[in-house]
Amino acid sequence: MSARPRPLLLGAGIATAVVVTLSGCTQKASGEDGAVTVTASDSACKVSKAEFAAGHVTFALENTGSKVTEVYVLFPDDRIVAERENIGPGTKASLVAELKAGDYEIACKPGMKGDGIRQKIKATGENTAAQRSPEADAAVASYRSYVLAQAEQTLPKAKAFTDAVKTGDVERAKQLYALSRIGWERTEPVAESFGDIDPKVDVREDGLEEGQDPATDWTGWHRLEKALWADGKIGAREKELADRLMTDLGDWVKKVGTAEITPTSMANGAKELLDEVASGKVTGEEERYSHTDLVDFRANLEGARKSYDLLKPIAVKNDPSLTKELDKQFTALSTLLDTYRTDKGTDQDSYEYVSYDKVAEAKRKELSDGVNALAEPLSKLAAAVAK
Repeated sequence: MSARPRPLLLGAGIATAVVVTLSGCTQKASGEDGAVTVTASDSACKVSKAEFAAGHVTFALENTGSKVTEVYVLFPDDRIVAERENIGPGTKASLVAELKAGDYEIACKPGMKGDGIRQKIKATGENTAAQRSPEADAAVASYRSYVLAQAEQTLPKAKAFTDAVKTGDVERAKQLYALSRIGWERTEPVAESFGDIDPKVDVREDGLEEGQDPATDWTGWHRLEKALWADGKIGAREKELADRLMTDLGDWVKKVGTAEITPTSMANGAKELLDEVASGKVTGEEERYSHTDLVDFRANLEGARKSYDLLKPIAVKNDPSLTKELDKQFTALSTLLDTYRTDKGTDQDSYEYVSYDKVAEAKRKELSDGVNALAEPLSKLAAAVAK
């Protein structure tokens, strides 16, 4: 995961229905087509309009600063409507959110840290969202069931892992670590939508906020990963963190079935999962101690494929050439990933992969190219679903 959560879905109790569409590789220039321009620098967050009509709102984002930034659209209570991260210095991006009338905030986060530099904005009028088709309703219902099932199936796997930690069985805990994360990795965009759960269970040490102390504030899977592989020992603190992990995952399971899910957020979530692969798994940063990155890679890919498969009946009507390309690229990347399986691919339920530190740079580049080849058409899925 990234240093900050990247939710595309909203949790329970939200009266406002939100559809988020992230643009593909070709971005519109700031200010085009009546967009609300957001200019982010290292010390400012300038918004061209403080008030605009509700409905589909395009935010044309530009980073004029020296640090990588991210831009959030937030409700006043900090629930996330939409966000775009990894906007490099001197680059532009766009973000389209469907907003009902109400008050919001724009937050620019230079360095992708902290609460951000904020500006208040307001959407006025009525929402213009189209009625959902039966196919769209079916996709949402099926995906909701899938997400809930993945969360529920994670708990016993996580308990087996944390039980091994609590008994001090380092080798057993190592064996169970990656398996305990599969359900989370398959549905990470939804998991990240519930505010502080993601930072509690899946943050890396370099993802901690300024002022946080790794000794006391770092919790979750990756803290235990470091203890198991880098330190090679389990102490009292790790046993406490094992219990904490189960508590936090229990909270996730309670909330996940109530997430606000739309066809467009499913499409954006699929793209986000590919971004997770590109930014963390292919680079080896995610599982830097255990080197189980290819297990996470597969789980992310499976989660993205599930969203796509459910949305395909809609997308194929609106953009058949896109679905043809997505079918091709999903198959190609899955086939490439299978070459790294150590069980020879005989058991599709097995998650035995080469340790990622054994994968040469040239091979990592091949995997990266495969991810990029899929990510480009996948970035167009939301637009195809929304037609």
